Amino acid sequence: MNIRLSTLLSCVSAVTLSSPSISSAQVKGAVGLASDVVVQGSILEPEKLRVENDAKLTALIKAPEGFKVEVFARDLINPRMLAVSDKGIVYATRRSIGDVVMLKGNNAVGRADSAVTVASRPGLHGIAFDGNTVFLVTIHDVYTADVMEDGTFGPLTRIINDLPDAGQHANRTLGIGPDGMLYVTVGSTCNECQDDNPENATILRASKDGRTRSIFASGLRNTIGFDWEPTTGALYGMDHGIDWLGDEVQVEELNLIGKGKKYGWPYVYGMSGLNPRMDPPEGITLEDWAKQSTEPVLGYTAHSAPMQMAFYDGNAFPADYRGDAFVAMRGSWNRRPPSGYEIVRVNFENGKPVAFEKFLEGFLLDQGSGKYGYLGRLTGVAVGTDGSLYVADDSNGTVYKVSYEGGSTQTAGAAPVPNIVTDMPASKIAIDLVNSKNADAIAVGAAFEKDGPIPLQYAADGDDASPALEWSEPPTGTRSFVIVCDDPDAADPKPFTHWITYDVPATTIKLREGIPSVPVLQEPEGMKQGANSRGSIGYTGPKPPVGDPAHHYHFQVFALDVDTLGLEPGAQRDAVLSAMEGHVLSKGEIVGTFERKMASK
Repeated sequence: MNIRLSTLLSCVSAVTLSSPSISSAQVKGAVGLASDVVVQGSILEPEKLRVENDAKLTALIKAPEGFKVEVFARDLINPRMLAVSDKGIVYATRRSIGDVVMLKGNNAVGRADSAVTVASRPGLHGIAFDGNTVFLVTIHDVYTADVMEDGTFGPLTRIINDLPDAGQHANRTLGIGPDGMLYVTVGSTCNECQDDNPENATILRASKDGRTRSIFASGLRNTIGFDWEPTTGALYGMDHGIDWLGDEVQVEELNLIGKGKKYGWPYVYGMSGLNPRMDPPEGITLEDWAKQSTEPVLGYTAHSAPMQMAFYDGNAFPADYRGDAFVAMRGSWNRRPPSGYEIVRVNFENGKPVAFEKFLEGFLLDQGSGKYGYLGRLTGVAVGTDGSLYVADDSNGTVYKVSYEGGSTQTAGAAPVPNIVTDMPASKIAIDLVNSKNADAIAVGAAFEKDGPIPLQYAADGDDASPALEWSEPPTGTRSFVIVCDDPDAADPKPFTHWITYDVPATTIKLREGIPSVPVLQEPEGMKQGANSRGSIGYTGPKPPVGDPAHHYHFQVFALDVDTLGLEPGAQRDAVLSAMEGHVLSKGEIVGTFERKMASK
């Protein structure tokens, strides 16, 4: 819809929205295994408005005193994520087009000369630079390419081809961490559900060649925007809250994202709010799940739809901006009044977030009589090499440039971001770490021959089903079993643990194939499963890097003199082995091999 500025100014005004408390609640009633609640929600979709004149458009956008907003590029159709190369060239992905465009700036006029397509793949969305290498991600695939001298990209090389299916959240993003690893966000397939692929609703951590990866953090419904705080190296991300819990619920979450942590979705939201529609797996209560989950550090107005996030490490803004973060809020369709349609600043003090404040406003307009319009739905933010801030609007196809005209007080350059992620040191397999009281070994059998190849159905590229196991009668006094499957041939971690089960009843001396990947089993009753090195719960099949010689997989069985290890479901390998100390009566293993001949999806 094209409108004249005079008409616009006479009938609309900018909407000012206050950020609610993170504990705001609209879900009223009893929440639990038999929830009885009332939830009120809204559908309110503002109308898209368009102003053709750059000066008139930017005059409607409100920025803090001293900041100038300019149109850097127009008519790009669908610019989503932004990235700036070491040479200062701005790039934008276009999801609906399926490409990346290069936007070279013209210093004389302060805007891009043209938009040149430099890469093209269906569903292309995330982009990140690592020196002269660019990383790109689609729904299922991650690509790399060399950055040429003129800013164009060389041929694309696919390094990952098996990211999970997308469903509702198809917007993958990625970044290179201070540890030199590749981080990829994978949203849930739904608003709220039990996704059957453990890599959904996560951030993945992969080697830059794509040969290995694991789940870094889980329970993240759709964390599109994430970045590392420059002074501490801590990873922060903005997660999209669950819909249909009310106009004020769920707040958008700012999470401090740690390795191995989970963040609640789909059962818990915000400050340990319990989702009335979802029950955790059998054997775990909503309260248990809340205790195991990490709460957000800050919350922002529900349904604002946080997109790209970037810490400010430039020198062109006032000194107090350095180390703060910017987040693009695309805007709501299910809140009354609408929320988002803005750029927000996250204030950090001593490396920790303390508050949100609005940075760019005016994109959402009140047209009266309960009607709203918008000038842009903001998706991308990136800091230029000159210290300016670039902002993408994917609805009207515009990229803005924000600069500061008040004079900078900053002089120091950006220091390297510290790495705080530590990997497990190399270790022996479990059977070599735990002493037993009985010299007689347990005889272990499996659905494969001793030292023979493991059939494909038990591998990650096959059915990813756990193999059937059986073992000999344990010594007198056995009260439970522990099973651990380790791969000592993996490069990192060493060993790679594919399966941990504990509190297996003493009456059980065989397991069928295809044990469900749930924290607590109903059969055998009370058997718990721990976290594997992939970062998920239960069994994950062999998936050695293509080209590696066959890896060896040690399925180890331990007979214990206690009914339970006293651990919660989902325990880590170290915790299980520590709890076993002094309680192992006997142990045994069977070893199988697996080699991947070619990359499979």
